[in-house]
Amino acid sequence: MPTPAAALTLLDLIQSQRITAVIYTAARLDIAALLRNGPQSLDAIAAATSTHRGSLQRLLTALSTIGLCTESDGRYELTDVGAALDDTSENSFRAWAIFEGEMLSKSWGGLLETVVSGRTAAELAGAADSFELMARTPERIPVFNAAMVDLTRSVTPLVLEACDFSRISHLLDVGGGAGEFAAAVAAKYPRLRATVFDLRRCEGAATERFSKAGVSERVDFVAGDFFAAVPAIADLIVLKSVIHDWNDERSLLILRNCRKALPPTGSLLLVERVMPERPSHSDQDRAVVMSDLNMMRGPGGCERTIEAYRHLLADAGFRAGRVHAAGRFSVIEARPA
Repeated sequence: MPTPAAALTLLDLIQSQRITAVIYTAARLDIAALLRNGPQSLDAIAAATSTHRGSLQRLLTALSTIGLCTESDGRYELTDVGAALDDTSENSFRAWAIFEGEMLSKSWGGLLETVVSGRTAAELAGAADSFELMARTPERIPVFNAAMVDLTRSVTPLVLEACDFSRISHLLDVGGGAGEFAAAVAAKYPRLRATVFDLRRCEGAATERFSKAGVSERVDFVAGDFFAAVPAIADLIVLKSVIHDWNDERSLLILRNCRKALPPTGSLLLVERVMPERPSHSDQDRAVVMSDLNMMRGPGGCERTIEAYRHLLADAGFRAGRVHAAGRFSVIEARPA
């Protein structure tokens, strides 16, 4: 028989989707940007956001209860956590909040169907995969790309801290999207060349990122399909948050194409979440498990243990090496076997 306290804990977990809705609404109203330079009154925020004053006040009260802002003498101020909703912050997750609120929360509403059927949301909708399904609604593509930039930007400094790229002459970021990772590595290592390899629809955002980072002369974009082939132009290939998207069969196809593209002295870096052998109640383990369910519902992949990655790499012709911690991610080194 559960205690009343245990039952209320469950109730809070059940209602946690409301927190996502509150943060999404604040992100869409861009409240963090309005407060970035200091406290503002309710009237000023309401005028700037064209919102109903009383309703906005209730939203701001909700934001204060989850630690995103504080109120004093009728003026609202961001906390450090709330400042991460400002898209000018180096650690911003505003784009991810919009992605979660507009796309992922709706997809997760169908989790029961996926658990019962074993099929992804895309398969249930008659699409080949989640990327084809997303392409049916083109306005979702920039929302997805911006969210991936947020996530990549959060882990990139940790990867740069864990790994030394000074001996690399040419880096190929396979599935590199809008070029956030490649631009950051090139900016830190001025002798390094880099190429982002991804679908054509990512090219505009990537070339804009290279220009803003001042690395356009050394970083370029090549369009293609990593299931078909990977360009043989680099001595290091990086796959960040790519392999977890796919089941073993499709992951092996990507990895084998990378193996064909690398010289014998080349190397591969996988940047992925790693599933613990026995997940605990920790925030990190919970994040990995929830991401695993997101992969199951979305593209059909999974989060893997280190041993699972070692076996997958061996089957693709690689020898797994050192593993570096990078926050909630890990960097797995591998070389041609």
